[in-house]
Amino acid sequence: MTEEVLVKDKDIVVPGETIATGMSFLPGKGTYRENDKIIAQKLGMISVEGKVIKLISLSGAYTPKLKDRVIARVVDVLMTGWRLEINSPYSSVLTLKDATSEFIPRGADLTQYFALGDYVVCQIVNVTSQKLIDVSMKGPGLRKIRGGRIITVSSQKVPRIIGKDGSMVSMVKQATGCNIIVGQNGLIWLDGTPEGEVTAVKAFKKIEEEAHLGGLTDRMAAWLEKETGVKVNPTAAPTEAPQGTEGEPHPHHFGGSQ
Repeated sequence: MTEEVLVKDKDIVVPGETIATGMSFLPGKGTYRENDKIIAQKLGMISVEGKVIKLISLSGAYTPKLKDRVIARVVDVLMTGWRLEINSPYSSVLTLKDATSEFIPRGADLTQYFALGDYVVCQIVNVTSQKLIDVSMKGPGLRKIRGGRIITVSSQKVPRIIGKDGSMVSMVKQATGCNIIVGQNGLIWLDGTPEGEVTAVKAFKKIEEEAHLGGLTDRMAAWLEKETGVKVNPTAAPTEAPQGTEGEPHPHHFGGSQ
């Protein structure tokens, strides 16, 4: 059997489509092996990294994962904390101990800390097999959001919106002057001038719509320069150092210049 990849990097494939043949290739996320073939599990865009073939989903709801940093909205105040909506079929709980290091006396009015409708940047710290989700606000960049505006994009497009090493969101920041936080769950916070915010919203919607197309970074750089008159650098190094170990979110996922 010939060992070859039957599709190109960034090609769109459908469920059941054979992506590669041969035992030297390894199935990654969104693909599986059947005998000597690697097959797509769902609709998505191919990502070939060496011998590993992955699938970037183009649709579907956000699936909570441990250590994801998300933007969440307070939807209920409980006796022992808050229930948060995270743009997922599953809600999450922020307990008193994970919300703040400050002592909260028994019977305190919890809406003085987080009220219904408030947005927060938090991290998923536990996901059970029954999809019970716990989040925490203890950590760098985790906080209550004040001002600005929130928009929602497909969580499946977040990797493209962030870009390699934060390059895409960095370009939008350069061009618009906005502070930007991108949650892994598809919620984005913007804070800047009215004109800057409008341009940033347009930019993120354009990236979302064209996420499956090649040459997106250069195309967006040209679009941003035309819209704002600001020359952007797609390869500009992020201003913050990456956190933690490989696989953890880049700082641009959840924060910007504050």
